[in-house]
Amino acid sequence: MYVVLLTYTAPIEEIDLALPDHAEWLAKQYEHGHFLASGRQKPRTGGVIITRPMARGKLDAILATDPFAVQHLASYEVIEFSPTKTAPELRLVNEAVEHTHAS
Repeated sequence: MYVVLLTYTAPIEEIDLALPDHAEWLAKQYEHGHFLASGRQKPRTGGVIITRPMARGKLDAILATDPFAVQHLASYEVIEFSPTKTAPELRLVNEAVEHTHAS
């Protein structure tokens, strides 16, 4: 799994103009089953995305299509981790991680 930290690199006015496109992009990623959670950082300096398990190259390709990336409005820090404990709601995700590492 990954935690993606977005840091805005443009004025918040430019971020706000691109926000509808970014929100549409996020919705598509949820539809495809790639993301588990996302939201703004507080204070509003960027965002956070928690993804499902996937190959790092696939994640990089997905992030490259974010309107914030395309318009050079944000930078991305990707943190990979292997959850060893999850809430019951995420148990299936954790099992997928275990199977990914077992194969």
